[in-house]
Amino acid sequence: MKRFMLLHFGFEKPTPEIMAAWGKWFESVADKTVDQGGFSGGREISHSGTKELLWGMESITGYSIINAESLDEAEKIAKENPFIASIRVYEIREK
Repeated sequence: MKRFMLLHFGFEKPTPEIMAAWGKWFESVADKTVDQGGFSGGREISHSGTKELLWGMESITGYSIINAESLDEAEKIAKENPFIASIRVYEIREK
């Protein structure tokens, strides 16, 4: 079994319907979930300085780490998520 990180992109003020859909999805993948979390603001640090990261459709709003057999399976799981803008799926390299 491999591990994959799902990065959730896009923010809009959650409605009760959005929250219910997310809750249902998290429940449906609970047996595959290793870790999950959300963000509440941040900063980007680069060679040109530091800038505040504002909430919007380009924001990374959270992550889920899941177990799956392949990138294709992880993609299938991600597609069932009620994402706001998009989800990026990455395989986590083993040490």
